[in-house]
Amino acid sequence: MVLSDVGDLIGGLGLFLLGMQLMTSGLKRAAGSSLRKALEAATRSRLRGLFSGAAITALVQSSSAITVATIGFVNAGLLTLGQSIAIIYGCNIGSTMTGWLVATIGFNFNISAFALPIIGIGMMLRLIGGEQRYAHVGTTLTGFGLFFVGLSFLKDTFNGLENSIPFEAISQTSAGLALFVLAGFILTVLIQSSGAAMAITLSMAATGAIPLATAGALVIGANLGTTSTAALSVIGATSNAKRIACAHVAFNLLTGAVGLLLLISLANIINASNLTQFFDLVILLALFHTLFNIVGVLIMWPLTTPMVSFLEKRFRRGDEDLAKARYLDNNILETPSLAIEAMIRELSRVSQMTNTLAKQAISAEIADNKQIRSQALIINKLIIEIGKFSQKLGQQPLGEAIAQILPSAMRIARYFNEIARLSSLIVQYSERFNQISDSNTQKDIYELKKITNRMLDATVIDSESYSSSDESRKLLHKLEKTYQKIKLHVLDAMIDGRLSPDEGTELLDSLSHVHRLGQQAEKSVRYWSSLAPIEHRSPIIDASHSRSTAEPDNRQQLKDKKTDQSPKEPLVVN
Repeated sequence: MVLSDVGDLIGGLGLFLLGMQLMTSGLKRAAGSSLRKALEAATRSRLRGLFSGAAITALVQSSSAITVATIGFVNAGLLTLGQSIAIIYGCNIGSTMTGWLVATIGFNFNISAFALPIIGIGMMLRLIGGEQRYAHVGTTLTGFGLFFVGLSFLKDTFNGLENSIPFEAISQTSAGLALFVLAGFILTVLIQSSGAAMAITLSMAATGAIPLATAGALVIGANLGTTSTAALSVIGATSNAKRIACAHVAFNLLTGAVGLLLLISLANIINASNLTQFFDLVILLALFHTLFNIVGVLIMWPLTTPMVSFLEKRFRRGDEDLAKARYLDNNILETPSLAIEAMIRELSRVSQMTNTLAKQAISAEIADNKQIRSQALIINKLIIEIGKFSQKLGQQPLGEAIAQILPSAMRIARYFNEIARLSSLIVQYSERFNQISDSNTQKDIYELKKITNRMLDATVIDSESYSSSDESRKLLHKLEKTYQKIKLHVLDAMIDGRLSPDEGTELLDSLSHVHRLGQQAEKSVRYWSSLAPIEHRSPIIDASHSRSTAEPDNRQQLKDKKTDQSPKEPLVVN
């Protein structure tokens, strides 16, 4: 192979990969919500998941894109682990479509006669289409043409290669076949595309550079090489992503081992039978790739249930990992609708953690201070992680609805952050509450805590709940009334000398924290509806300005409002 051949190989591979990327991008954007609907159909059964995964992967020519979307659906609770694994099986079958495109079109037609006009037509549609659907169809056509132009360069590069490397002699032994499996694996890892590795293999086979058994070994290696993409994509990812990646690896390893055993046992027969005299070698390889994956599904299908049970017990995070997001995964950022669902689910989880922490703080003893502050720190770290995810999502091309949701999500996260901060402060005043001897004040404190607890019960957020709670508004009125009453009692106690100025001021501070905690809880549920699509949103009512039977202290309201805008420990999103 001379230097010019190396240049053709690199250029052809580059054109091929660019064509695949454009095809995938164009098809995904042209399909729009259809891909999402197709994945939603997979929720009905594992068998539907298998067919959905195969069909969508064959359409968009990217098993990794469907795998990422599947992870997003699992994280959002729309798919079970078993259903997602079935989709992964289907993705492996659907990915064989690349081989069929190469085998049936790539080597049977004059490339320049149809590929170059397709590229020209595609670019015209792309240039005049703007953001219309036919513009994305143009991107797809351009990628389709480049796909075959690159393939043509690859085929020309491998002419006469059999004279330089004795492929047939090497493939006569079991060790030789295993070596070619390894070569296919390394090739796929290096270029991170099993489709490109398949194209190279089929190009070599079409020119007669390698025998059928050798090509079969390279196909097995390319199939195994896709596990590297799965393994790399889940570093630092969610538990569900790691479980799906493990299932993907297990599927490919088991079927690869079975395929290699079959190939070793039949290698001599294949090499001696001269099948190429009767059948198209490239078609045989594409058929082998498809059958190989179908056999893999048949082997793994009865093992799926025990594998799901095994994986669900793995990758569980302990209490020390509570500060790590459970649903956020950078792999789904390219699919904003799934990313926003994951973020809403994570916020719902933080809401429940914050709610539990606030209840503990209100009823805690001073000895619980360290534990509560530790839990507040965990919530703060989670909210910062949500903020970072939100920033990354904001850098993606977003529709108007999702762009409007992001600020609301961060507003709610800020309320949770403030509740956690107030909880860590409230517990420091537990001793002061217990030292109050005045029975009326004790009764008021008990009532304030009771109403705040009821408020927390009414404002626990569920990821499926989009409307604010009428009960929380009524409780807010009652909370305001009780808070104003207890303030007057404390001030009277200070004037009468039953409380010293320092004691009274400290008690008012502690009661203000409890009062403000209830306000923040009500705000979080009031604004939760803004995370829903526009058509499902309920109107946001500013409960703090609605009619109340209480006579609020204007100075305190101004102080609380100022504190609301500039908290002592503001949320910092890096």
